[in-house]
Amino acid sequence: MIIRSIRDVAASVHGRRKDLAMSQAELAAKAGVSRKWIYEFEAGKPTAEFGRLLRVIDALGLELGVELRSGDDRLGRGDTVNLDDLLDEYRRR
Repeated sequence: MIIRSIRDVAASVHGRRKDLAMSQAELAAKAGVSRKWIYEFEAGKPTAEFGRLLRVIDALGLELGVELRSGDDRLGRGDTVNLDDLLDEYRRR
């Protein structure tokens, strides 16, 4: 799935939670966040603390990835990029 907005992430979280027949309270407990936070996030809260979001994604058994758009060669690295190497480079800057 391509994520283009926080609403896309919220829809993914909501859908996965429902697929697992998990309540908001159960997910909140598993992820270490409040049930209110889950409710507000799924309802489309326009901001979310990234660390909490990562804990929720992990609790649902999901992964969040970052990829270059096809045809985007602004980095001057050709058609393929090793994202681990790229992240290491960005962290050193």
